[in-house]
Amino acid sequence: MLTGSRAEYGLLRRLMAALRSAPDFTLQVLVTGAHLSDAHGRTCAEIEADGFSPLTRVDMALAGDDPVSLGEAAGRAVAGVGRALADLAPDLLIVLGDRYEILAAATAATIARVPIAHLAGGDITEGAFDDAIRHALTKLSHLHFPTNRPAAERLLQMGEDPRHVHVVGSTAIDAIRELTLLPRPELETELGVRLQRRNLVVTFHPVTLDAAPSMEQLAHLLEALDRSGSHVGIVFTGANADPEGLALNETVRRWVAEHENAHFFSSLGQLRYLSLLSQSDALVGNSSSGIYDAPALGVPTVNIGMRQAGRLRSGSVIDCAPDAAAIEAAIRRALDAPPSAGDTPYGDGRATERILAALRATADFRALLHKRFMPRGAVSTPGEEGRSR
Repeated sequence: MLTGSRAEYGLLRRLMAALRSAPDFTLQVLVTGAHLSDAHGRTCAEIEADGFSPLTRVDMALAGDDPVSLGEAAGRAVAGVGRALADLAPDLLIVLGDRYEILAAATAATIARVPIAHLAGGDITEGAFDDAIRHALTKLSHLHFPTNRPAAERLLQMGEDPRHVHVVGSTAIDAIRELTLLPRPELETELGVRLQRRNLVVTFHPVTLDAAPSMEQLAHLLEALDRSGSHVGIVFTGANADPEGLALNETVRRWVAEHENAHFFSSLGQLRYLSLLSQSDALVGNSSSGIYDAPALGVPTVNIGMRQAGRLRSGSVIDCAPDAAAIEAAIRRALDAPPSAGDTPYGDGRATERILAALRATADFRALLHKRFMPRGAVSTPGEEGRSR
């Protein structure tokens, strides 16, 4: 299992725990990316606190977030994961999502002839280069665990074998259904923050393909938050390690320092984050958490810009342009929204058990390496994935 960021670790945590406790699996954990970066909270400590040790660390040495620095870091990830795979000799590498450090790891696994299981493939996010990375990961992977039926259809459209595509739902829903969230007094103690009567959680990530620059969009967001008034509490979580992420975080920190009703955390950890979200009136920004987590918790989402364009949406997601007036109106609409039933198109909270069942049903992971392109409508013959060609 490989994890490179706090968000994707939150989605993998329950599956990791299930594999760790299963007598027929041996879990090995590789950590890389922002987990080992001081600027992003060095969240590998959270993984260790959850009892996942020993960890194999692959330090990408994230020194900056410009394209050259990130490209060099990705190269170090390929080399480091390659060395780790040679040492660990796993039967299968499990990855999730759509980030460049995950693509680097999958590249190393492909060269090392280690089969790959990929979670959350087939989605569309038209406003970020993650979209292309996610589809590239599909072609490098051998077992697929999409979160929804339309995503699975896209995997089949890309020529994946239907026997190896399993619609499981999102592991994000598993965590929400099973975690015991912190009550408000305990949460306030944990955060060192006194929540107000109305509260917003704000997460704004770089927009790597949107026409409007990330910093320009953030300026509009901060202007809209200013207009919300000092009676609304605002808690920011940090941007991820994409181009301009550090600059976004620094701008937010400066804004928070001038607003007594606002707070910034590089990372909250899954329990504190979901507890905070459940106690808030809306999630504002452009994070996938607004598509997965917030609707399942019955919390409205103000989704800004194109970053999540193409994903399935609950009716509680309010899309708006990256413009101060549009964001302000969307926040007002979210604050006035009636309570939501917590409906989500991403499953019933049983994704982990479905993934385990599919892994157990796979007799030979290495046989998956011989991968064929399956035209739409083609019927695969049992055993033919193991034939040499």
